[in-house]
Amino acid sequence: MKPANVSSVTEFQLLGFQNLLEWQTLLFAIFLFIYFLTITGNVVIIAVVSQDQRLHSPMYVFLRHLSFLEIWYTSTIVPLLLANLFSHGQAISFPACMTQLYFFVFFGATECFLLAMMAYDRHLAICSPLHYSSLMSPEICTRLVAVSWLTGVGTGFLPSLMISKLDFCGPNQINHFFCDLPPLMQLSCSSVYITRMVIFILSIAVLCICFFLTLVSYVFIVSTILRIPSASGRMKTFSTCGSHLAVVTIYYGTMISMYVRPNDHLSAEINKIISVFYTVVTPLLNPIIYSLRNQEFKDAVRKVLRKKFNVSFIQPIFRRPLLILPSISFINSTIILKPFICASPLAAVWIAQGHYGKEMGKEDFP
Repeated sequence: MKPANVSSVTEFQLLGFQNLLEWQTLLFAIFLFIYFLTITGNVVIIAVVSQDQRLHSPMYVFLRHLSFLEIWYTSTIVPLLLANLFSHGQAISFPACMTQLYFFVFFGATECFLLAMMAYDRHLAICSPLHYSSLMSPEICTRLVAVSWLTGVGTGFLPSLMISKLDFCGPNQINHFFCDLPPLMQLSCSSVYITRMVIFILSIAVLCICFFLTLVSYVFIVSTILRIPSASGRMKTFSTCGSHLAVVTIYYGTMISMYVRPNDHLSAEINKIISVFYTVVTPLLNPIIYSLRNQEFKDAVRKVLRKKFNVSFIQPIFRRPLLILPSISFINSTIILKPFICASPLAAVWIAQGHYGKEMGKEDFP
C-alpha cells in the first residue's frame, strides 16, 4: 500500500556513470564507436545472407535472425546510454521506462533461445551430418526460429507487468544506465518479495536451461571433434567452436550473475560493468565470431563486393597495401582487431581482391 500523502513517481532519473564524470567524453566516444560497429556488422550479415543463395542454409537463417535481434537489442539500451553520457544524466518517463524494460527482457530472452537453437543446429551438423538435412529441414528451422521469438515475446510480459504494478513513491533516481530489474525493485516502496521470486524463477527457467542445453550441445560437438583423424582439422574446428563457446559463456555468465545469483551485496558500479558486457559487448562480438571466422561467409562478402562495386579501376592502389595499413602485420596476429580493418571501405575492397592473402602469404585469414 502506498504511504499516505505521497505522490507516485511519474519519471525516473538515470544516473548512469556519474561517478566517472571526467571520463564521460571518452566513454561516449567508445560506446558510440562500438554501437556503430555493432549496427554495421549485423546489417552486413543480414544483407550478405539475404543476397547469397549459398547462405540460405539453416545455420545462416539462425545467424540472420540473431543479427536482426542484436540490432534491436543493443538499440534498446545504447542510444539512451549515449544520451546519458552526453547530458550527464537522463530523465525517462515511467511508461518509457517500462517499455524499455519489456523490450530488454524480450530481446534478451529471445537471444538465449536463439543461441541454444544455433548450438543444437551445429550439434546436428557435426555429430549427425548424414541425417542433418532431414533433422534440420527448412520447415523445422522456421519453426524453431518462430518458437524462439514467440517465447521471447511472452517472457518479456511478466517481469515488466509485475514491475509496473509496484508502488514507486520516491526517490526516483535509478543508479544504472537503463531501466533494469534490480535497481527498479530497490526503488519500490511496496513489497517486492513475490516479484523478486517470480523473476528469479523465470531467470532460472530461461538462462540456466538455455545455457545448459547449449553446453550439452557443445559437449557432444567436442566429443565428435576429438574423433577427427586430422590434427589440423581438429584444431580448426576447435578454434571455431571455442570462439562460439567463449561468447556464449560471456553472455550467459554475466546475465546469470545479475538475475539468478543474488547481487544485492554487489556495488551498483560492479553491476553496471557486468551489464555493459551483455548489453554492449556481446552484440558486437556475435557478428565477429559467427561471420568473420567463417570462410564461406567471407567468400560471400567478396562475391557481393565484386558484384556491387567496380573495383578494377582502383586495383593498382592496393599493390602496396602496407602504405595504406602500415601495421597490418601486427593486426593480422590480433584477431579481435580484424573487424576494425573490415570497417574500412578501402580495406574491404582490398580483401575482396584477395590482396590480403597474397601479401601475408596466406589465402585467407582465420
